[in-house]
Amino acid sequence: MRALLLGRFQPFHRGHASVAEYALDRYGELVIAIGSARQSYSFINPFTGGERALMTHRATQKFSDRVAMVPVPDINRYGLYPHHVADLCPPFDVVLSNKPLIREIFTAAGYHIEDTPEYERERYSGTIIRHKMAHGDEGWRDLVTSSVESIIDDVDGAERVRQLYESEQ
Repeated sequence: MRALLLGRFQPFHRGHASVAEYALDRYGELVIAIGSARQSYSFINPFTGGERALMTHRATQKFSDRVAMVPVPDINRYGLYPHHVADLCPPFDVVLSNKPLIREIFTAAGYHIEDTPEYERERYSGTIIRHKMAHGDEGWRDLVTSSVESIIDDVDGAERVRQLYESEQ
């Protein structure tokens, strides 16, 4: 079976990595759809689609023969979005999501939805990581894999997040 995991991955963190491993153990194959693929350089979406694809690829590299990554740009039409995702991705049997909107629109489109375990959600959150970066708290490094940390450092991502946060206040 092949599962779909959809997210913005801003950035890809240890919680995402745990869900990916869970999905691979349970379903065998995984499609990671990188949502809002064209959005970048804002506090909520600081990293580019390419940077997020690289983060995701490196964080799941040991499973690379069973993981496909697909950038998915927004279309801002919820009723069409599940079909848009399906058109861009390899076929999938189940959609993994705990988000009410994703569950609702994919269910309405006829897809099977399953919850994922939440791995310390109060700790592993892109919002929390971005806030730590914005405030100069190096604790964000403990929340991502070393491969993701390296990519963020390579693009001076923490400084980018800090500047974006300040400019949007």
